[in-house]
Amino acid sequence: MKALSIRQPWAWLILHAGKNIENRDWQPRNPALRFRGTCLVHAGIALQPISDELRAWVRATSGVDLPRSDELPRGGIVGQVNVIDVVRASSSPWFEGPCGLVLTDAKPLPFRPSRGMLGFYNAPPER
Repeated sequence: MKALSIRQPWAWLILHAGKNIENRDWQPRNPALRFRGTCLVHAGIALQPISDELRAWVRATSGVDLPRSDELPRGGIVGQVNVIDVVRASSSPWFEGPCGLVLTDAKPLPFRPSRGMLGFYNAPPER
């Protein structure tokens, strides 16, 4: 199955707060933009700093409180999602562009440590 590495807290927000767009700055010719279907969500090792402003915005947008940084799993598979489209504009509050992967049916999965990669990649099989 394909997987996509996403920094925390964005991976958590996809799985628990209704984040329905994953923003990417991929070039239009990037073959990954053609992917549609179910993929695993890999929480990367890197962490986006979580500011008080981001916490407030997430609360106002989704009604959900973000966990503390040290509570977010990193470095493994944390869920799965369906990629149904790629857009260059969206009314979703999660869209920042320049392109966004439109996501549906997000589902958390038990944490499974694994290495991530850039773009969509073939996830290692479960052991």
